[in-house]
Amino acid sequence: MGSRSSLRRELLILEQTFPRGHARFQVTSANVDELTSVFIGPQRFRIQCNVPVDYPTTKPYWFVDSDQSDAVVDSIVEELGALPDSPHPILSAVKLLVCRLCEMFGYKEPNECGTLLQQFPVSETDGELENEDDENDTDEEEDDEDIIGLGEIEDHSDNDTVDSGCGLDSDSKAKLEKVRISTRDDYVKGTVSGSIQASDRLMKDLRDIYRSCGFKDGTFSVELVEDNLYEWDIRLKKVDPDSPLFGDLKKLQEKESKDYIQLSMTFKESFPFAPPFVRVIYPVMTGGYVLSGGAVCMELLTPQGWSSAYSLEAVILQIAATLVKGKARIQFGTPNSCYSLHRAQQAFRSLVEIHEKNGWYTPPKTDG
Repeated sequence: MGSRSSLRRELLILEQTFPRGHARFQVTSANVDELTSVFIGPQRFRIQCNVPVDYPTTKPYWFVDSDQSDAVVDSIVEELGALPDSPHPILSAVKLLVCRLCEMFGYKEPNECGTLLQQFPVSETDGELENEDDENDTDEEEDDEDIIGLGEIEDHSDNDTVDSGCGLDSDSKAKLEKVRISTRDDYVKGTVSGSIQASDRLMKDLRDIYRSCGFKDGTFSVELVEDNLYEWDIRLKKVDPDSPLFGDLKKLQEKESKDYIQLSMTFKESFPFAPPFVRVIYPVMTGGYVLSGGAVCMELLTPQGWSSAYSLEAVILQIAATLVKGKARIQFGTPNSCYSLHRAQQAFRSLVEIHEKNGWYTPPKTDG
């Protein structure tokens, strides 16, 4: 069906129909992975959409920003998942979303809703795209390349809005290409443990990290464990120079010739809808929200606090900031044998259960 080209057309129509300056509904960002919009009602509701790689075969997933939960808005967004099949599910969902929200809050329906689906040619809106398959073979091949990338890795940094000053170097391109080929072969053999959607998103995040200035300036490093896209080895190399942790890293360099905090970040096949699991591997630490076994305790790493819109680069930087804020210190002389995956998972589950019952508490500044 030329799904990717059709998807891009849908997103372009939405951006043009509901720009940032629209009085009622605004599309604030849109790409082939996700769409972010804002409905302006009693308050500004941020509504997001994750687009599966096999769209429109699989319907997109809609959700409201977790910090803006509202029973009325939540119920309407849930309706979007039950829409009947449509050649253009995103356009159909946005039309229903805007109309229902306006109805529920007593606003006049924007005129744009009546013409939204009319902006595609008739042959596309009446479901006749299937008759054009032979003519769109080239588009189909390009669509396949978007799934774990059957095409070669390219550096599109000139067109990106994030970290546009940093591009992919040859070493990073080679690593991405190796992972791409390995993951594609695993799918062909049927031996891959993850999902296409998770792999596609992880490849995107990994590419963005390799392109980021934080990676290039040595703030942190990322390597895949045995080229496994679902298991990352992360090393935090730079922290706030005014923090005690900075001094500990200097001392670690002198004592053990290592100047980093090593993290393990693993992913489930439900990523990006489920958070990664993060634990400290080395060195043994106290404070900084590091639990026994090495698990990192942060609300954004729990199902309740996680958002699929988070980039992994931002998560890594937030973990580093949290260690400093939590006054993490290196426990010199303690063997790393006290850290294990089983102990980390057990401690993390226990603490999450406590927080689910009692909520997450951030102490006031006077409490430290």
